[in-house]
Amino acid sequence: MKKVTYVTLGGNQEAHLAYESAVPRVLASLGQTHRIEIDGAPIGADVAGVFEDRSPSDSSVLIGRFPMAGPRDVARAAAAARAAFPAWSARPWRERLSILRDAAERIAAEAADLAALMSIEVGKNRLEAYGDAHESADLLRYYCDQVEQADGYLKPLGKLLPTEETCSVLRPYGVWGVISPFNFPMALAAGMAGGALAAGNTVVFKPASESALTGLSLARILDAAGLPKGVFNIVTGSGGALSGAFLEPGFDGLVFTGSKQVGLKLLASSCRDYPRPVIVEMGGKNPAIVMARADIAKAAAGVARSAFGYGGQKCSACSRVYVERSVYDRFIEALVETTRGLKVGDPTQRDVYMGPLINDKAAAATWTRAVEEARRDGRVTLGAEVPGDLAGRGHFVVPAIVEGLAAGHRLMTEELFVPLVCVAPVASLDEAIESANRTEYGLTAGIFSEDESEVREFFDRVEAGVVYANRSTGATTGAWPGVQSFCGWKASGSTGKGGCGPYYVSQFLREQSRTIVR
Repeated sequence: MKKVTYVTLGGNQEAHLAYESAVPRVLASLGQTHRIEIDGAPIGADVAGVFEDRSPSDSSVLIGRFPMAGPRDVARAAAAARAAFPAWSARPWRERLSILRDAAERIAAEAADLAALMSIEVGKNRLEAYGDAHESADLLRYYCDQVEQADGYLKPLGKLLPTEETCSVLRPYGVWGVISPFNFPMALAAGMAGGALAAGNTVVFKPASESALTGLSLARILDAAGLPKGVFNIVTGSGGALSGAFLEPGFDGLVFTGSKQVGLKLLASSCRDYPRPVIVEMGGKNPAIVMARADIAKAAAGVARSAFGYGGQKCSACSRVYVERSVYDRFIEALVETTRGLKVGDPTQRDVYMGPLINDKAAAATWTRAVEEARRDGRVTLGAEVPGDLAGRGHFVVPAIVEGLAAGHRLMTEELFVPLVCVAPVASLDEAIESANRTEYGLTAGIFSEDESEVREFFDRVEAGVVYANRSTGATTGAWPGVQSFCGWKASGSTGKGGCGPYYVSQFLREQSRTIVR
């Protein structure tokens, strides 16, 4: 079956049929009680508690019951990873890559079932879910390719004496903690863990509680591909309760994707006896700019897809749009028309674009508060009420377009992670870029203009790590491994080198210079 990315499902009937066949099969498999995986074996947790994971589309659908692991479980997993590290790191890198490449092929072969699971567990529509599965496979392939192209990160250096031989070798740190979010439950988990594993590290992985079963699916696939026991361990439970355990001495590095609040806390707490690498990606407040010389239909499509794809629950989602005043009314009209055509509902259905938000207490409540604030301080042009046929079934809201807010309003500056986009007029490209940069974040940004000089100026001046021009498939979203590096600037990231990019795996390694005198 042909690979499906975030923009290429369309008329792929084979993929649609495979997905529709997978949905009942996946539903029939749900509701089990699961255990955490440490040193290749399922074990109980150190506390008696379990938590239930339920579908955001229909709370009567029980995804499964999972252990509420505690710090001692994390410590046990770290000890297992530590014990497995010498053999895994010493294994020839080609053998390590062979295992991970086999895992990638297994993910691709199971893409329909994995996509169906993600639709049910986290509410992704079939295109987003298929894309997540195939991106997971491509991330593993791409990171393996990086190691191979670098010849295992062994590089000859110069010499001071004729009898000297000197080289630089990048070597793994040891045990890495991997903490992944719910919104890309397979891709970010596979990508972060895959980078660490390809480099020769071992891993303790904690998936988001809302995507625990998808996380266990990744563990199962890695095991089936032949990953040795203890190399990849998984614990489930509360991020708030467990994040501190990943900062204990049993870990040599930590990679995290999630909120700025948690990411900064992890960064600040990571340096105890000595500095440890911490790779964090912490979200965005991503702007799009629409200039007078833009293709308005293309701009409206790109903004709608980026703002409302997966309900705005992406760190790359478009949340602010600055439109040159002369085309402002035309753009708003086109954006409203495009957005009205996006169907909200059961994400497993073929014609549904936006499924539910991940939960009610945080996500749906955030949307409700934001709409109330927008009504009070500006105007809600579209998206005021949840349709009656969706109310009470799941965590459904509708896309919201907001106008008339002050430049410094909270909705214009804070990451919301809901399907709400704020639109404002500007007089010039200068004003648009200055407004776009007026944020602590710097993840993604986009421009629509047929004037190449405006595009070049935007690229040179905007403060974001991922920038797009004239992208109707997503004004600020849709990065793919080896195609767009996903790199956060400012408060959006910690290292200046992004996932999906050519420098990712090297971050999981440290350099050793070796000199031999013959």
